[in-house]
Amino acid sequence: MGRFGLLERGARLHALTFFVTTAFFVAVLGAPASSQDESRRFSFRYAAKIGPIESGSGPVHVFVPMPRVTEQQKVLSATVKASINGKVEVETTHGNVFWHGVAPEVPAGPIMVQIDSVIERGVHSVVPASGPALNDEERKLHASYLGPNERVVVAHEILDPILAEIRAARKSDAPADSARAIYDWVVDNVEYKKVGTGWGNGDTFWACSERYGNCTDFHALFTSLARTEGIPARFEIGFPVPDDRPAGDIGGYHCWVQFYLPGTGWVPIDASEAFKHPEKREMFFGTHPADRIHLTTGRDLQLGPDHKGKPLNYFVYPHVEVGGVPWEGEIEKAFRFGPAEEEEVAKRTSEVR
Repeated sequence: MGRFGLLERGARLHALTFFVTTAFFVAVLGAPASSQDESRRFSFRYAAKIGPIESGSGPVHVFVPMPRVTEQQKVLSATVKASINGKVEVETTHGNVFWHGVAPEVPAGPIMVQIDSVIERGVHSVVPASGPALNDEERKLHASYLGPNERVVVAHEILDPILAEIRAARKSDAPADSARAIYDWVVDNVEYKKVGTGWGNGDTFWACSERYGNCTDFHALFTSLARTEGIPARFEIGFPVPDDRPAGDIGGYHCWVQFYLPGTGWVPIDASEAFKHPEKREMFFGTHPADRIHLTTGRDLQLGPDHKGKPLNYFVYPHVEVGGVPWEGEIEKAFRFGPAEEEEVAKRTSEVR
């Protein structure tokens, strides 16, 4: 059965199934932008086995991210099966969608959650155009993507020597040229590797001092530098969905960034993939391929009034609280993608109606 059958082992799911289609996401978040070329359709399974929780008193709150609608991604359907009651909610700052499960008391066994989605993706490509800096209205609109996060500093002295190199190398001080120079500096000076401890937190200080890490560290540094130069930058996280095979397990998350240019809009970049695939460096400045699924946007996330712990650094794996305190116990996770059959999409859509 393997990891794909995680929720069929060890516990019996209650008859708690929610069918959510594009209509729900559009009603809550608005319609996605126009469809992109080279679209692909696939199924995605997100499965988690939480606990058992061996100590503490309830209530137990479980927060699990769900795919979101974007200019590149359509959610054709989503079903949630779980061993506790719950509902789909939306985080208000960035519009992230998540399932929120609640158990009044600590369950005797593990909590099981399985989310099956059908996703349609396109290649998202934008050609950055030279233009002016942000006007006051744009600065207000994108304020949440200009300021610091707990691990993403803005206008800090640790950035000064890097910015001096970037300003010396860029073609001009136009935002598009500054963004390209920042991208090039990060790709040239940060190494993608996972050695020791400390990497993977998306920490600008780590990236500046150690000059290595994973996608979170690459994009924390890009974000800090861009925001310091007055360029809004937003962090996005989800999972890689390989396009070189029709189905398979997914080992872990991937993240990327978009930055905003007046007159152009949001421009996608992926600095860590550009480091790993230097032959695609030009492509990854302005393009996100259809090889990923987007779950959440933003850092320092607060998931509504029942989220009592500190804001989440980022949100891609389940967050669990017991009696208002974050729970750090074992969570077994499994992720898998596969083909999406047309009849299955039609079946789920008809059931929700």
